[in-house]
Amino acid sequence: MNISELNTLETAMSYAPILMFDRAEPFYPDFVGISVLYQSGPSPSFRRDIKFPAEAVQYVIEYAIWWDYEIGHLYEMEHVWVYVGHDGEVVDCEASFHGKVLRGLLKERVNVIGHHVCLYSQPGKHAFSPLPVVFELLPNLYSAAGAEAGCDGLLVNELFQDYFETNEQIDAQVERYLQTKAFVPTMEFEEYLLKPEMFMTWDNLFGIIPHRIKDRLMELEQLYNT
Repeated sequence: MNISELNTLETAMSYAPILMFDRAEPFYPDFVGISVLYQSGPSPSFRRDIKFPAEAVQYVIEYAIWWDYEIGHLYEMEHVWVYVGHDGEVVDCEASFHGKVLRGLLKERVNVIGHHVCLYSQPGKHAFSPLPVVFELLPNLYSAAGAEAGCDGLLVNELFQDYFETNEQIDAQVERYLQTKAFVPTMEFEEYLLKPEMFMTWDNLFGIIPHRIKDRLMELEQLYNT
């Protein structure tokens, strides 16, 4: 790791979000891929353009948070964007929510502790919100973590479609495994801090993802075909 990468990771850790997970959550993050944007432009790992006024924002830290599993399918990646001002203070925050983007900073900054924004993670599905009550508006909040566990098998989106593919057997194995992880959300949340060893540059994370997927599929193959 060169000095530039080390500085990037140290900066990202100093602004890393505090995540709140349901007490019954079966899956916690495995890695965090970091990008720092010093000017407006396309996100390296999410389908969106990140725009900010240079006079108010010095840079934006993009956190691509990776799980090997979520309750509905194999692998998950959610995002947090922290906007840092020229004085080093958090100017704004955004977070991913089922392919969309929500504001992550509440009025009067009541969910900011120092330089760390506090965000809640949807039980099992991991979408982020600064308010847990938002999850109560989802009609499948409980069924997604229970009866629908594993229903999406191995997810293959545009970002990874050149690196792996799925089939009926793979999807069935993923669903069978995730059904064993089905749970009833308590809607009681506990603080979770991202660990320093989880952080890497986005390029490095992107490079290991196909191997993570291959390893998980091999584990499922051994589990259900031996």
